[in-house]
Amino acid sequence: VQLQASGGGLVQAGGSLRLSCAASGRTASSYHMGWFRQAPGKEREFVSVISWGIGDTDYADSVKGRFTISRDNAKNTVYLQMNSLKPEDTAVYYCAASAWFGSTSARYDYWGQGTLVTVSS
Repeated sequence: VQLQASGGGLVQAGGSLRLSCAASGRTASSYHMGWFRQAPGKEREFVSVISWGIGDTDYADSVKGRFTISRDNAKNTVYLQMNSLKPEDTAVYYCAASAWFGSTSARYDYWGQGTLVTVSS
């Protein structure tokens, strides 16, 4: 499975961005898809995950109510709609695929290249 993340950029605090992650590969649509982020000098952290079937979702507490994950299986694409962005959301955002539904990065098998989100105050 190959993953290509896009949609990052510079936005002011309170603004919105939508990240996309295009998956390719024969079995791409059968994986759970997650978003993680890594801020400068910090460890990579879980943001959100969506299941491949009925679309169960989970979010980190820090983004609940502000971020929404969704997927279009016909397009093999996962989205992360980010609203009410804060400077502390600044990070490189990675999409990842896993046969396991959860928030542990070590359980994810495939990773995209990352897209930078910068939120100015």
